[in-house]
Amino acid sequence: MSDAEPLLSVRDLKRHYPVRSGILKRKTGAVQAVDGVSFDLQQGETLAVVGESGCGKSTLAEMVIGLDEPSAGEIEFEGEVIAGGVDKAFRRRVQMVFQDPFSTLNERMTVGRIVAEPLVIHGEREDDRAAYVRDLLKTVGLDPDRDYDAFPHELSGGQRQRVGIARALALDPDLLVLDEPVSALDVSVRAGILELLRDLQAERGLTYLLISHDVSVVRQVADRVAVMYLGEFVELGGLEAVLDDPAHPYTEALLSSVPRVRAEPAPDQRIRLPGSPPDPSDPPSGCRFHPRCHLRERLDDDDAARCVAADPELTEREAGGEPRPGGDDDRTVACHFRPGGRNY
Repeated sequence: MSDAEPLLSVRDLKRHYPVRSGILKRKTGAVQAVDGVSFDLQQGETLAVVGESGCGKSTLAEMVIGLDEPSAGEIEFEGEVIAGGVDKAFRRRVQMVFQDPFSTLNERMTVGRIVAEPLVIHGEREDDRAAYVRDLLKTVGLDPDRDYDAFPHELSGGQRQRVGIARALALDPDLLVLDEPVSALDVSVRAGILELLRDLQAERGLTYLLISHDVSVVRQVADRVAVMYLGEFVELGGLEAVLDDPAHPYTEALLSSVPRVRAEPAPDQRIRLPGSPPDPSDPPSGCRFHPRCHLRERLDDDDAARCVAADPELTEREAGGEPRPGGDDDRTVACHFRPGGRNY
C-alpha cells in the first residue's frame, strides 16, 4: 500500500437500526447492518466491496456519501472528519452513481436539466453551463445534439446510466461511489459502461468505491477487494490475491459458486453455503460465519468451540500465509484457522 495520505479513511464504522416492539415501541434490539468496518482508499484506486444481498455493503456506501448517518465510527476525507457533518464542499467532491437508471432520473426533466442540476444547486458555471453539460454528454458517450433535450423515457437503460454518470461528474468530484452500476443493465451494454468507467478514471484520476455482487464486474474494474459478511469485512486485499487465492472460508465459498469459462471445479468440489445469512438483529456469537462454515466441520471440538466463542479480528498476513504484526502486506483475514489461503 502507498504511504501517501488516503483520500478516504473509514474507522470502525457502525450502523445499527433500532428494533422496537410493543405498544410503547420500546427498543428491544438493533439490526447491525454495518458493524465495525475500517479501510483506507487511496487517490486513483478502486476498492470493490462484495458480498451476498443484505450483508451491509449498500448501507456502507450510503454512509460514505452522506445519505445515512453512522451510529458510531468516523469517516475522514483527506484527513478531515466528515461523518455527521456532511456539507456542500464534501458533497461536490464525492458523488454517487446509483444502481437503477430507471428510477433515479426525473422523468419530467430533460437530460440537459438533469445533468445541470448539481451545477444549479451549487451555483456553478452560470455563464457556460449549457456548453459544459453538452461536453459532459459527449464525454460519457452520448450525442449532445440528440440527447440534450431528450427525456429519460426516450433513452435505453445504458444511455440512462450514462446520463447518471454525467450528472455525477458535473461538479468534477474526486470520489465516485458506484452502487451496483451495471446490475440493472442488459449484459450486452454492461461492457460499454465498465469501459467508460475505466477510461474516466484514467483521464480524470477518479477514485472509486464499487459496491457489487458480481465477481466478473469486480475483476474488470477493481484494484482491491473487501469481502463483507453480516456487517463485517472478513477479507481485504489485492484483486488477484483475494479472487484467485481466497483465504477466508466465506470468500472461498462465494467464489466457488461463480461460473467460469476456464476449467471449472467438479460439482462435488464446489462449496455450497447452507441456508441464508443469519438475522443481523441477532448475529451468532463468535465468528458470524461459523454456522455456515465448511472449514469448521473439519476442526476438532476445541478448535470449533473457539469459532463460537471468539470473534476473529482482521489480521495482516505474510504472502506465505503466516500472521505478522504489521507492514505492507496486502491481505487481511478474519479467521482463526485460515491465516493464508486455501492450502492452509
